[in-house]
Amino acid sequence: MSALRGPVLLVHGFFHGAWCWSEVSLELAVRGVGSVAVDLPGHGLRARRPAASTGRPYAPSDFASEMSPIADVDLDAAAMALAGQARRIGRGEPVTAVAHSMGGAVLTRAAERHPALFGHLVYAAAYMPASGVPCIVYPSLPEAAGEQSLGLLAADPVAVGALRVDTGADAQRSAIRSAFYGGVEKHTADAAIALLGCESPTAMATQPTTLTEHGWGAIPRTYVLCSQDNTIPVALQRLFVTQADSAFPQNTTHVVTLESAHSPFLSMPDRLAAIIARVV
Repeated sequence: MSALRGPVLLVHGFFHGAWCWSEVSLELAVRGVGSVAVDLPGHGLRARRPAASTGRPYAPSDFASEMSPIADVDLDAAAMALAGQARRIGRGEPVTAVAHSMGGAVLTRAAERHPALFGHLVYAAAYMPASGVPCIVYPSLPEAAGEQSLGLLAADPVAVGALRVDTGADAQRSAIRSAFYGGVEKHTADAAIALLGCESPTAMATQPTTLTEHGWGAIPRTYVLCSQDNTIPVALQRLFVTQADSAFPQNTTHVVTLESAHSPFLSMPDRLAAIIARVV
């Protein structure tokens, strides 16, 4: 049997973890592509939850006011961790990295700081912020009209140091499915909600990255537009591409469109894996 191509580094977004890539990883293996999904700091197996999230009886006011135990995790820390993972996985060779949602901001910072580690960047319904622009700016733009994820927040992100969602509340389940898991079978979406972390660090969204033509701007990139996205509306995704191509016209973005909502790794993992495999 021939060796697997790759490896591909799979990077999750806010509230998620390496677990969300399991179906894509399987589909990549079927196509002869090896992959490794990683947990960013403060997420997945590296998560730390506020005490109020599991306290009983549940106290909404405590949940809304308790300082986050991951408030100290910033974009630098996340990018440093991701670069270290890319270095280990690549074993001296550049990797293809695929980022979803806010994982795109982390991948952008890591690739700018350590461009030799990355051979191709794939953004799947992901933040791909312009130079000097923090991700927190984008939801207030006209292109973000219809965005649903900020309506899920149960606390002031500045006050507690994290974007916090009550993922255990039955009343929130329908809204979370609508924001994150459109097109995903209900039982799968509910299983994913049970695995979500309840918060992600605010600092990862508020810190900008300065991009250069010899750093991030020099690495080939693909953007997977998800046309039914309720978290990063497609007009905002297109803005990311326009800004990147204007800043680095010598290295324009290859764009692929999926008729998917925010989580194609669950709604159409085979089609997302096929796109990634072609890049590899």
